[in-house]
Amino acid sequence: MDEARRPARQEESLDPEDWTQLRALGHRMVDDMLSYLQTVAERPVWRTMPDEVRRALARPLPLEPEGEEAAYRDFCDLVLPYPLGNIHPRFWGWVNGTGTPLGALAEMLAATLNPNVAGFDQAAALVERQVVDWLKEMLGYPKGASGLLVSGGSMANALALAVARNTRAGFDVRRDGVQQAGDRRLVLYASRQTHSSVQKGVELLGLGSAALCLLPVDAELRLDTAALESRLRDDRRRGLRPFCVIGNAGTVNSGAIDDLSLIADLCARESTWFHVDGAFGALAALAPGLRPRLAGMEKADSLAFDLHKWMYLPYEAGCLLVRRPDDHRNSFAVIPEYLTRIPGGPAAAESSFADLGIQLSRGFRALKVWMALKADGARKYGRLIQQNVDQAEYLAGLVRRSDVLELTAPAPLNIVCFRYKVPGRDDDALNELNRAILVRLQESGVALPSYTTLDGRFCIRVAITNHRTRRPDLDLLVAEVTRLGASLAAGERRAPAP
Repeated sequence: MDEARRPARQEESLDPEDWTQLRALGHRMVDDMLSYLQTVAERPVWRTMPDEVRRALARPLPLEPEGEEAAYRDFCDLVLPYPLGNIHPRFWGWVNGTGTPLGALAEMLAATLNPNVAGFDQAAALVERQVVDWLKEMLGYPKGASGLLVSGGSMANALALAVARNTRAGFDVRRDGVQQAGDRRLVLYASRQTHSSVQKGVELLGLGSAALCLLPVDAELRLDTAALESRLRDDRRRGLRPFCVIGNAGTVNSGAIDDLSLIADLCARESTWFHVDGAFGALAALAPGLRPRLAGMEKADSLAFDLHKWMYLPYEAGCLLVRRPDDHRNSFAVIPEYLTRIPGGPAAAESSFADLGIQLSRGFRALKVWMALKADGARKYGRLIQQNVDQAEYLAGLVRRSDVLELTAPAPLNIVCFRYKVPGRDDDALNELNRAILVRLQESGVALPSYTTLDGRFCIRVAITNHRTRRPDLDLLVAEVTRLGASLAAGERRAPAP
């Protein structure tokens, strides 16, 4: 049949045929989710997923419509009851933020607009620019610095290391690649407590993990600056090219804060890039009583931090700040012809976020940050952060006063590491006992801390980045660990020899 005479196929859309029906479902979703948040403390923190749910979540691809109602019903039955649990007041695992009701609603608004915030002359880009300016002001970073919202601290660290490498390599890395370093291999430095995302970034950048020198820490688990200075001197003597030092504003294991002022001054003398990984700890600067602990952070050449951790916002929201905008832009800007700016229209915007990172397609992450700061003000976040630090001090005090618990690391911020102890047990036996306590505690749904290993000791690790936590929650944690420890230790004593 001639194409012109072929009957036209009915054209389709993903908009609903019945807007009234979808509107009713949308209202129900909002009501259900707000009720879910309001009653979160009444449920277990976490629970094991039944096999039938796992099977249901492995079903084949649906080829024909099941409908919005069915999709939402399956969400309520299969997904909603089995979360990781980080919205719960007794979730203290890893360093996961709690989220907020307003943040959830802001995500809906951002998804409705659905902008690509690569740049362009649009309100979403101006909102992100304003948010970045606010974040610089909040952390005492230079007003003229560059900044970009990213998925989280891992991406922020990787981008920062790319800027550091390109700026301090001594040759054109973007044109010639890292192999042009020849015998003068590029190297960088961090403490042994540094987050694994740094190693991932180093490997991704083609430097190889051998380029990352992980240095000793002191009794407070901070970077040993004497060891750093000695290693820098020795590596230069060996013909290597040190290009970056990474300082921690709150390590993931214990919350330790490196001596950022001293490192900043050393990097200035050595003409070495100074990057601060402040994934969660950087935001402690919002609390006036904690800000002095971060002295020197404002001197960093680059700073990475998350907003979905200690600013409690929904995932994903991280930020990279770079002191000198030219260093930042020169590391990433590539402008193809189809993105060339022209006078007038949406392509006339002066700057592009796509020139500051590797993403061209970028979601509207800034809206939830913008709305949160407008709704609550930065000072409230400072009070909440101080509240979490005070709660960590309270928990550390409970541990110190216990006859059967012991702290396994200092608690300078919001992370408390401790273990159950039994007289006469060696570290191997205590490690197994504390591992069993942790799993029992998590599977009970009462509380969910995580763990770490420090000096060969398995530790129960409580990271409080939770605006819903209250001190009675911490009392319950200590009581449950004590009860489980006694029960498991008694069971071990009664168990027959193999």
